[in-house]
Amino acid sequence: ILTILGNSAVLATAVKRSSLLKSPELLTVNLAVADIGMAISMYPLAIASAWNHAWLGGDASCIYYALMGFLFGVCSMMTLCAMAVIRFLVTNSSKSNSNKITKNTVRTLITFIWLYSLLWAILPLVGWGYYGPEPFGISCTIAWSKFHNSSNGFSFILSMFLLCTVLPALTIVTCYLGIAWKVHKAYQEIQNIDRIPNAAKLEKKLTLMAVLISVGFLSSWTPYAAASFWSIFNPSDSLQPIVTLLPCLFAKSSTAYNPFIYYFFSKTFRCELKQLQCCCGWRVHFFSADNSAENPVSMMWSG
Repeated sequence: ILTILGNSAVLATAVKRSSLLKSPELLTVNLAVADIGMAISMYPLAIASAWNHAWLGGDASCIYYALMGFLFGVCSMMTLCAMAVIRFLVTNSSKSNSNKITKNTVRTLITFIWLYSLLWAILPLVGWGYYGPEPFGISCTIAWSKFHNSSNGFSFILSMFLLCTVLPALTIVTCYLGIAWKVHKAYQEIQNIDRIPNAAKLEKKLTLMAVLISVGFLSSWTPYAAASFWSIFNPSDSLQPIVTLLPCLFAKSSTAYNPFIYYFFSKTFRCELKQLQCCCGWRVHFFSADNSAENPVSMMWSG
């Protein structure tokens, strides 16, 4: 519920001010699309299976669930990586060079992200890698236990780990460390805090927001990655079901954090959200109240 409501609010405000969106903000919209896509395509099936105490739908629904999770997971990771790179380029470039990152450039990058994610999600369907159920039985993902059972599973998991997890994560950390160093040097040159330009303060706030989004995503998925790698090198029954279930739930919760981060750090998002609430409140009242001159509240809202 939090994921769908929060990210729907992000998308609604983005649509409302679409003509004013800056190029990097398109990546924020893409991240919201990936989060809400994961919630809509996966969570209802997982919740129904939890109530059923067993997986519903058999192998077909298991493959579908795992494919959607892999698709949206890789898309989110690569989007965060692209956000870090663009923030690094903007922070370390002059004003004229930063303006070269146009909306068309970001749209092309987003298209590449989705194609890259789709490619990795489809590979297990065409014979490289496998999808299978989680140890606790009410979720499906990559078959980590196939790491030692076949060279096919070994090569897929190793390649996926390097190209979809390690390299993006190292890129994110490197970019934000570079930004932090750049900001630190810039603030050292300006001894008086009152003389720091508003543009620099805004840049610092945007960078902090992007860092928190990345930290939230990586922190949410780290316990799941640890449990998955434990199952690679140990028997699947070596961990209790509850030990494998909790990291999975924590990882899925990553889709709900971002709207709260936007709300606390983006004044524009807060203002747009309040206007959206007023608009929704007016519509509810308009359709529920009698549209007559005897209804002063309705006339006041119309005014």
